[in-house]
Order: sequence, then structure tokens, then C-alpha cells
Amino acid sequence: MRYAAIDVGSNAVRLLIAEIIENNGSISFKKNTLIRVPVRLGDDAFLQKNISEKKTTDLIKSMQAFRNLMDVYKVTDYMACATSAMREALNGQEVADKIMTEAGINLQIVHGETEAKIIYASHAEVNIDKSKNYLYIDVGGGSTELSLFSNGELLASQSFNLGTIRILDNQDKDETWNEMKDFIREHTKGLKNIFGIGTGGNINKLFKLSQEKDGTALSYIKLRALYNYLDSFSLKDRINVLGLNQDRADVIIPACEIYLTVLKCANIKSIYVPTVGMVDGIIQTLIEKNYTTVR
Repeated sequence: MRYAAIDVGSNAVRLLIAEIIENNGSISFKKNTLIRVPVRLGDDAFLQKNISEKKTTDLIKSMQAFRNLMDVYKVTDYMACATSAMREALNGQEVADKIMTEAGINLQIVHGETEAKIIYASHAEVNIDKSKNYLYIDVGGGSTELSLFSNGELLASQSFNLGTIRILDNQDKDETWNEMKDFIREHTKGLKNIFGIGTGGNINKLFKLSQEKDGTALSYIKLRALYNYLDSFSLKDRINVLGLNQDRADVIIPACEIYLTVLKCANIKSIYVPTVGMVDGIIQTLIEKNYTTVR
């Protein structure tokens, strides 16, 4: 059995096709195919408050390709979610309706809080000591989702209109930064030894660049050093010398700034990077919907 997850983000759109594995009553999944297309809807949504005709066409073509792949792979269930850019675009629902008509994909525009729930449904903490305190940090193109856990229980969760594309387009606001810092201070007060859990494409790439071993945490000090190193290169050299993809080379700097701000504000000294994201959370959400026994 195969499930598919589609994440229509502000920087890129992703399709994950996963094999569902049943073993002695426990259900898990194995990634089969992951495709990422850098459509970058955020540039339109945050600056013009509208998805342009060109971006709409690119998005529909991507969704048609995803639909064809899902058919070829004989996917039995799927879920497609659009986040910050489509939430903010005045014609977001109109674009979603066109996708349904032209690609046969039911694209749901989800609220920030729903996005946060889907992200932590990825069970990123599965191999981590649940008796400790963790702050989930997911940085996207248009928003940052924070979820605080203590002893395996969710204490607080919030989405902030602060993302990499938004910062690059100078659409981030001081009050949003302050709102996020206030949320962190308020909810981490009295909690000691908080660990970070970072999800999303940018922190995955940063972890890879850090050359830390899988399963180990990335320290705040090493992340800051990595940020200073990357920032010392021009955008062109981050692409040509460091070999970063063009659509990663610019967003990785503001992503670093958000992660460092959150870690410092919460007094977090290290962050685990389980290399999962929204699409993993969507697959897990589908499993929880279709099975009573979940891993």
C-alpha cells in the first residue's frame, strides 16, 4: 500500500510517495519517492497578495505531474496541504479550485495551527527521551511553527508569519519577531534543559553541512559558526563554490537567523535534526486516519 503527501509551501512544492509497512500490528512507512519543485509562491503572495498567472500555471503543471506519478505508483490515499503563501494570497482558494479542476487534486489551505499539528505528527521525537523538554521549530518560506513539549505532552503551539521568503522580500515585521520571542519566554519559563527539534529543508541542509553524525545534536555554537561561514560568501559563491541549489542558497541565511533567534531566546544549547518535514507529518496523519493501531 502506498500513500502520498503533497506540501505546497512558500518556497517549494513537494511530493512524497511512501510505502506503508504493517508489522505485528504496528504501522510505519518507508519513503519511496520525494520530489521537490522550487515554484516559490511566496514572492507573489507576500508582495502582491496574489498568486500570478505564471506561478499559477507552474503550480498546476507541478500538480498534474504529481497526479500522474500518484496514478502510476497506484497511491491508495493522499493528502495535499497548502501553507503560508496560499493562506495569504487573496486568490488562494481560486487557485486551489483550478488545481482540483485541472489536476484532480484536492488541495486544502490549512491554518498555521493545523500546519504545526501536522509537522509534529511526523513523530520526529520518536527516538528521543520523552521525559525531557523539547521545542519543535519548523521554519518555512512564509511561517515558523513552534510547538513546546514536556514529558511527551504538548504545552503550547503557535504559528508566526515569519519565514525565509518573507524576510528576503522585507515583509517580516518587528512586532512578529517580538510576538515570537514573547511566546517563547512565556511558555519556557520554569522549564530547564530544553532541547530543540528542527524540521524543514533548511535545517536539514544545515545539519548536512555541519557534518555531524546522524542522531547527534547540532550545538547552538556550531550553528552560529556555520551561519557566519555561509554569510561570508556571496549568493553567487554559495551556489558556485559551496554547491548549494539556487533556491536554497538565498533562503538558508534567513532560516539560520530564525533558528538562532529561537534557540537563544529559549536558552537552548543544541538542536536535533531528524530530517523530517511537513510531508512526513502528512503521511503519519494519513496513517492515523486509516489505522486504529499506530506506531
